Amino acid sequence: MSERITSSFHVKYLQHFGKKLFIASQLSLMIIKISSSCYASDNALVKPNTNQNVTGENTTKLADQPTATPNKEASMDSDEDSTLLGSVWGVRPWLAQYGFALAAEDINDLWGNPYGGVKQGPAYQGITTVTLTWDPEKLLGIKHGQFNVSMLQIRGRSLGDDNLGDLNSVSNMDAVRSTRLWELWYQQGFWDDKLNVRIGKIALDSEFNISDYGLLFLNSSFGWSMINTVDTFNTGVEYPYSAPGIRFNFTPNEHWTNLLAITDDNPSNVSICGPSGAFECDDQSKKHRSGTHFNFTGGVFVINEVQYHLNPATDTSKETGYPGTYRFGVFFDSAGFADQRYNAQKQLLGHPDTEQTMFKHDHNWSIYGIIDQMIWRSPQDKKQALGIFGKVQTAPGDRNAISFAADAGIVLKGLFNKEGNSIGLGWGVGSFSNRARQYDRDYRRYSDDTWRVRKTEHHIELVTQIEVMPWLQLTPDFQYIFNPGGGLNLDEGSHKRIPNEAVFGLRSTVDF
Repeated sequence: MSERITSSFHVKYLQHFGKKLFIASQLSLMIIKISSSCYASDNALVKPNTNQNVTGENTTKLADQPTATPNKEASMDSDEDSTLLGSVWGVRPWLAQYGFALAAEDINDLWGNPYGGVKQGPAYQGITTVTLTWDPEKLLGIKHGQFNVSMLQIRGRSLGDDNLGDLNSVSNMDAVRSTRLWELWYQQGFWDDKLNVRIGKIALDSEFNISDYGLLFLNSSFGWSMINTVDTFNTGVEYPYSAPGIRFNFTPNEHWTNLLAITDDNPSNVSICGPSGAFECDDQSKKHRSGTHFNFTGGVFVINEVQYHLNPATDTSKETGYPGTYRFGVFFDSAGFADQRYNAQKQLLGHPDTEQTMFKHDHNWSIYGIIDQMIWRSPQDKKQALGIFGKVQTAPGDRNAISFAADAGIVLKGLFNKEGNSIGLGWGVGSFSNRARQYDRDYRRYSDDTWRVRKTEHHIELVTQIEVMPWLQLTPDFQYIFNPGGGLNLDEGSHKRIPNEAVFGLRSTVDF
């Protein structure tokens, strides 16, 4: 295999792009604090977090939410028993007098792949998040307003980068080691908060393109999807990145919500990679690691999502049918995106004598649909409930490496008859586009007959979340990955692909 293609895919795609592919989008998963549009906590299959006042009523810690985001939308008088330090010797109540809430959360992961992958071994990753929110009503009398600033401290190493070579990270916490500003925004509600507007440095994966029931799972595909991660700059506007922008949340009634966001599409101002790394990529691990870069030089990223809430239980005293949420969304990116097979002269990039120039398409787009539906609930105490979810997403294959992605699963809340415990089984798939496969065929024909044609990657996940204490959750996890990297070559000059992988993990989450 030529040196160009070795750096083309194995090095550039897995190292330069890999640092981006394996970031867990799901870590910043939070449902925004809105009024009657959201459904009651006993109707959700997972308990709402104290950082997610989604019902307007008393909320509790989401024991099965795999996120590093602590109390981001915290109630100023939340239950102190849900945090390890409680009132922090009176500091929290004192801050609450002036509308401030300070929260911290620490997550630690241990991962290992005893079987399969590029190599076997363990890995550790950890993250600490500190968030300060301010309600201006206490001091200025401004209702429905909120200021938010959050910081991240990320440590450890990536099992995916070093051992696996997957399209998606097994951990939604995967990110480059750094201490950085995460989000900085102000939100204002209008018309009794039926419309609220957020402006500043924002991340999108907290609200867009997420499944409520998928929050339980640790693989990043169940959060910010594989297409969003692979087919955008630097994994898109998602954890641990944020971008200058504005977000509108309009909820005319309890059944309908429309989310619209407009942001810069390239938070760290990195260059676009080639279809298989034929073009040099910026090493994002060395760019803007402080998170204080406000990029305005990229394209415009627009995403809109319409949500329909079935059987919302705004009045928990009334019996309703099984609740569900149905989402349809689309995103548009105005930047140019490289063709997956041809160079600027419309010649085959896979030919060894072809000049490695970039033919850019004018823009990019994707559409998706998500279903969350409860299918059973215990008629006695309602502590136990069973729900299913599914997500399908597609993007044009001429300018994207991944053109189709999907995931689905089933979740049981109330394991061992305790509301904070859950167990779930999920499946996901990502498929390389026809144009990217043609690139592989071209290169195999002209340069290296051992080069594999990448097709699909599947994974299954079995996860259990146990609430040991209101402020401590443990999450044992098992994942099995079929055809890692879509069938990526294990070694240079060998047709053998990366073997299927068995991965075990254990997460601890502590709210301070």
